[in-house]
Amino acid sequence: MLEATLLPQKNNSKIINAWCSYDIANSVYNLCITTALYPIYYQEVTKQFWGSDVVTFLSLSVRNTVLYNYSIASGYFFIIFLTPLLAGIADMGGYRKRFMQFFTLIGALSCIGLYWFNGSNIAYGFTLQALAVIGFAGSQVNYNSFLPIIATRDKHDKISARGFSWGYGGSMLLLIFNLYCIENYATFGFSGKLDAVRFAFLEVGIWWLLISQYAFRHLKEYKGEFSLKLQVFSKGFQEIKSVYGVVAHYKPMRRFLLAFFLFSTGVQTIMLVATLFGSKELGITGSKLIITVLLIQILGLTGATFFGWLSGKRGNKFSLVSMLIIWVIVCIYAFFIRTEIEFFVIAAFVGLVMGGIQSQARSTFSKMIPLESHDTASYFSFYDVTEKTAIVLGMVGFGLIEQLSGSMRLSTLFLSVLFVASLVIIVKTPFSLTHK
Repeated sequence: MLEATLLPQKNNSKIINAWCSYDIANSVYNLCITTALYPIYYQEVTKQFWGSDVVTFLSLSVRNTVLYNYSIASGYFFIIFLTPLLAGIADMGGYRKRFMQFFTLIGALSCIGLYWFNGSNIAYGFTLQALAVIGFAGSQVNYNSFLPIIATRDKHDKISARGFSWGYGGSMLLLIFNLYCIENYATFGFSGKLDAVRFAFLEVGIWWLLISQYAFRHLKEYKGEFSLKLQVFSKGFQEIKSVYGVVAHYKPMRRFLLAFFLFSTGVQTIMLVATLFGSKELGITGSKLIITVLLIQILGLTGATFFGWLSGKRGNKFSLVSMLIIWVIVCIYAFFIRTEIEFFVIAAFVGLVMGGIQSQARSTFSKMIPLESHDTASYFSFYDVTEKTAIVLGMVGFGLIEQLSGSMRLSTLFLSVLFVASLVIIVKTPFSLTHK
């Protein structure tokens, strides 16, 4: 059923750089669509059409920002069930790259399609935003699963940090260009700033498609042949069950994933709602929000590199504990902020630990995978399901608290509790990164 050839040579600089380059390709989605431009555009056009921040969706009246949260949550909810289904095929036949290409196409075309969202077609925008999430998350899990294939464990921290750093740096170039176009919209023939923002959605999709081709050209994996039978599709869930057995037996991995679930709920939610918080709670204008996001990106690049270095010096545990302490302070402080300056300060701290904690979480987990295992897609599918479940619960919980209280501030306290819990777990976990 399966005849695998030899795995590609590890620590090959060309392959590693190609892998890191994909972060440049898909990070523009995270930066421009989920963080900087689309949230601002979405809030403005829905308010213009509906006359307030309450919209009608499926005959229900709901706050526009709450619906935004639910759209993202629905995309991640779908991917939770889809990735295990495909993980078995990816491991059996060497289809990681094919799945990366498939989900990249879905994500990029969805970003391009957002150009035609104008606030009135709320179901259209809801669907495309969810599809863009599916494209991003689906490509990311297969991208992550390449890390143990292309590099030995002693290189994982450094390479994972390099990927995030390249992603932050590359995506900033496009955002800076978009910011210039928005501020000088007449020079580029746009009728207004919102028209320039809409055009940026086209650019994001095209960038994602084009830049990713370098990674697709050079990434290699073992190849296998298998017959496409019904049991092949169930193999992914069988592999997840098998991975769960390993997790249940191996205490450090089990505790780490629990902590990862808790802090991912906080980290990902903050990343996705930061600009909405600044706009709705503090009244910060669009251009200032975009500049704030650029600040976060610059510090995110620095943070990913710094905490990668710190992990090499003091270990993954020390690095993670340091960042979690900062996250707790960020969430508590966010409840009290009232001015733009305070928002910029807190954004700086978010940027410092945002890239670092994602990079360290990925590399820490990769070093916990059994050395003899070639089913890296299944392990990272389990990791991905853990993270995406956290995002769904975080976005739904954040949106529900806002819907009930009318404010985002109480939600930040909810997130701080999650960070405290994950911090306690990490501190009490004996980190052994050698699987037994």
